[in-house]
This record gives sequence, C-alpha cells and structure tokens, in this order.
Amino acid sequence: MSQLALPLQLADHAVFASFLDQGNETLVATLSDIASGQEGYGCWLWGAASSGKTHLLQAVCDLAGDRAAYVPLSFFQGAGLRILDGLATRELICIDDINLVVGQSAWETALFELCNQVIDADARLVVSADSAPRECAIKLPDLQSRLARLPVFQVHSLDDDARVSALQLRSRHRGLELPDDTANYLLKRSRRDMTSLYELLDRLDKEALRAKRRLTIPFVRSVLEVGS
Repeated sequence: MSQLALPLQLADHAVFASFLDQGNETLVATLSDIASGQEGYGCWLWGAASSGKTHLLQAVCDLAGDRAAYVPLSFFQGAGLRILDGLATRELICIDDINLVVGQSAWETALFELCNQVIDADARLVVSADSAPRECAIKLPDLQSRLARLPVFQVHSLDDDARVSALQLRSRHRGLELPDDTANYLLKRSRRDMTSLYELLDRLDKEALRAKRRLTIPFVRSVLEVGS
C-alpha cells in the first residue's frame, strides 16, 4: 500500500482480491478499469452501511497507487475544507461518505470547485454515499449537475451464503482456512453485518496465530466465551 499525501494508511486487506464481487460484478470491473486508467471519468457508488463501499474505494486507490488519493470524510470532516486542497493534482480522487457534508454550503462550494478542477485536469472522481444522487441532499445546483455526470452503481449487500463465501475469501487472503461449519457458526453468533464479521475474523486470526490453532468450532467458541 502506498502512503497517500493525506495522513492515512489504507487497510492492508482492502484490495480487490479480498472483495467478494457476487452481485456487484459490473461495479467491481468498472472500478478496476477506472483504477487502471481505462474507464471514463469516475462513478458514484452507494449502498447500505457495511456493504463494502469503503473497501472498494480503498481497493481502487491500492490499484492506482500514488496516482490516487483516498479521502474518507468520516475521518477528515472535522479537519475542514483544507483537506480538499491540491487533490486535483492526482489522476484519481476517491471521496468516501460524501453524504456527511452535502447540504453544508461551504463544503458544497468547495466540492464544486474540486469537480471543476478534476474536469480541467482530465482526472477521475469516485464518490461513495449512503444513497443515490437523486436522493442525496445536495443543495447547490451546480454541484448536483457536476456529480450527475458520474455513472451510478448500487453496492448490493450479501445474503448469508455469500457472507460465508466472503469470510472464507478474507480468510484465504490472510493465509487462514475457515471451514464451512465454522463460518456458519460465526454467522449464528455474531452481528451479521460484514464490518462486524470481519472485525471478529481479525480477532480470531490474531488468537489463532498466538495459540497456533486452526479455526475450528471449539476454538472459536472458546475465543467468543472469553470475550463475552
């Protein structure tokens, strides 16, 4: 992972190889092309919490390397408008959770100026939000117009079978084997959103490494009992 100009390191797991694209195949292919410089001028992706938006934006930046900048507004919102300064010098800008600042006049003006800079520089802009553009509370018509030019994709959430597959994919990416029965056990004894499941998997990974154990149901049960 390349360190970006902003003081933030991408998560080591947030790559395309560890993202289960089931139901989101076209979006993932489009983002891969954008990151490789082969596709259009960017896109707008939206979806429910824990659907994978942050993972995908970070994967785009990972693939694009130093050509890209990742801006999570959930993290940088309090820093103010200066976090947008100079972003258009990058070929690709990924803005996560834009819904957190739309409706605020100063932010909308600054984002409109950034959009113009991106267009002038022939750069690309990838934006994530919790809703489609027409449902996002953008008040500045000029900003709405600029963002409306972006192709829109919904990030579809996974069903239970796909959650199991996603956990196993993440486990393989970490060099772990997660049997079907253990993965289903986790689904029954954890919150079912992928953020919570991945956090639990990270914890199990560390405990398994420390104890030199496999991810069997008895081992997982023992870890969960300690944390309960």
